[in-house]
Amino acid sequence: MSAIVTKIVEKYNLSPKMSVSDLSKYTSEFLENLTDDRKRNQGRQRLRDGFKFSSDQGSCKIAIASPPKDLEEEIIREITKRILQNRYGFSGRQVDDLFSTQKNGSTFEEPLPCNRDVNIAISNKSSKGMEEETIGDMAHRLLRDKLSIRDVRAEAYALALLALNANAGSSRLSRLRRELRNIGASFQIIEATKFSDITEDVNKIQSVNRKKAEAKRIDYPDEFTLESVKERLDAYDIKTLPDCQALADVM
Repeated sequence: MSAIVTKIVEKYNLSPKMSVSDLSKYTSEFLENLTDDRKRNQGRQRLRDGFKFSSDQGSCKIAIASPPKDLEEEIIREITKRILQNRYGFSGRQVDDLFSTQKNGSTFEEPLPCNRDVNIAISNKSSKGMEEETIGDMAHRLLRDKLSIRDVRAEAYALALLALNANAGSSRLSRLRRELRNIGASFQIIEATKFSDITEDVNKIQSVNRKKAEAKRIDYPDEFTLESVKERLDAYDIKTLPDCQALADVM
């Protein structure tokens, strides 16, 4: 961790004489490279011991404190983008389009023409990636490599985005959680695979589907309900020779 902190300090000429507000501008740089509490603690120690940042002034803590939720989610998105590019071969433009599509919710309806190449890329590259690594394999890898909560979250988000819609993405995440539980993953790891935005998107899809189903539903008159037909059948005299009129009377 010392090398990472030293690199950032030298890159931006950081100094203990800098004000808290100036130092806080580099928070995201530290957070991207110091991915868990242990690494951040080591980084703070390096700033104090190696570069003489004052603990009393709080400069070290401001620089590499635990990130605000919005900033943390933004960092996770950036890691997810790198996964999509480096592992699955998406171009930078395709990744940006994919995130834009996801953010605007256009994947929940018919695909937009401008996103046709993104949809094709997802279909081709995600199927190839899933052939190489099953969701079960992924669960084992997350624990075997001892990934941080942040990296687990980024991996899970990439898995969901590789699906063609939010429903499929949510299904993949559910399978991942099931695999993680089966191999004894911690509660924190399992919770890291949950995303409120994907849940909201799934709820929107289900709401739209319910409205479509209701619009297509045919409301038959009461005389055609199963109960009404059964009553007429029970009342029919089976001793009477059946004919078309008898059938019509029953129906």
